Amino acid sequence: MSLISLARRGRVVAVVAGALLLVPVLAEARPGGGKGFGSRGTRTNSAPAPTNTAPTGAQPFQRSAAPAPSPSMAGPAAGAAGAAAQAARPSMARNLMMGVGAGLLGAGLFGMLSGSGFFSGLASLAGIFGFLLQIALIGGLIFLAMRFFRRRSEPQLATAGGPMSREASQPQPSPRMSAMGGLGGGAPRAASKPVEITLAGEDFSSFERLLGEVNTAYSNENQQVLREKLTPEMAGYFADDIAENAAKGLVDRVSDVKLLQGDLSEAWREDDFEYATVAMRFSLINALTERATGRIVEGNATVPQEVTEHWTFVRSRGGDWKLSGIQQAA
Repeated sequence: MSLISLARRGRVVAVVAGALLLVPVLAEARPGGGKGFGSRGTRTNSAPAPTNTAPTGAQPFQRSAAPAPSPSMAGPAAGAAGAAAQAARPSMARNLMMGVGAGLLGAGLFGMLSGSGFFSGLASLAGIFGFLLQIALIGGLIFLAMRFFRRRSEPQLATAGGPMSREASQPQPSPRMSAMGGLGGGAPRAASKPVEITLAGEDFSSFERLLGEVNTAYSNENQQVLREKLTPEMAGYFADDIAENAAKGLVDRVSDVKLLQGDLSEAWREDDFEYATVAMRFSLINALTERATGRIVEGNATVPQEVTEHWTFVRSRGGDWKLSGIQQAA
């Protein structure tokens, strides 16, 4: 292969390398897809307290029926934090310029190796415009792909000053919030000041049992059991995920769920409901497979993975605990 041919291939590699800077990373395959969703009553927009199991705390909810606080309620500190996060996030234009720069640099270097000068092959004005046009086309296609995947796999974050989730953005309570009847942390009415409570050993046994029962019901797509073990809000989210997988001809299989470590983050009472947020580190075997063939699309059907999450449970006084929210460890 001649150096000139190598230089031409080097330009292509440089263009592809620049374009890969824009490609999003796929989420993990497991119940909830590694995202946070649900509610924690009046503490939905507050981070759970750190524990030995999750010393770094938890990420905020990405899907929640609870309305996000207004900028005035969140305070200037939250607004400044949001602005800083926005400034730190790489922009589309910046990534595109990085891709263009990488392409030009690669072309120049390989041009020098071929002995034809730093900008061999791009000496003419038409050659330069042709190269930039290719970059623009690639960037445009990747931009459209990013918007498509972001809308499908990254619902809007319900944070201070940001857009609310689809349930909270409606002027009237959504059917899912109305069906909750106050159970599940959607907070359709103002709650009294939370009061800290103490839990018994049987409560923690219930949390460990629900960890296995919820994952098993999700794997079997048993929505009747899910409705019994989850709040209506959470049952709706799980039903959405199951329906989306079914439309793609996929099924999310989970097995061998084992609690490795867990401790209480917070436990409190609001009106007639009691809440408990527990940090749990557990192992499970999880694989997203094709329904027709059983071919594994994502995950592993034999190797267990470890997960650390905050699970929030809620119950009415004298009732059974139900799963109200899941948050990923920070």
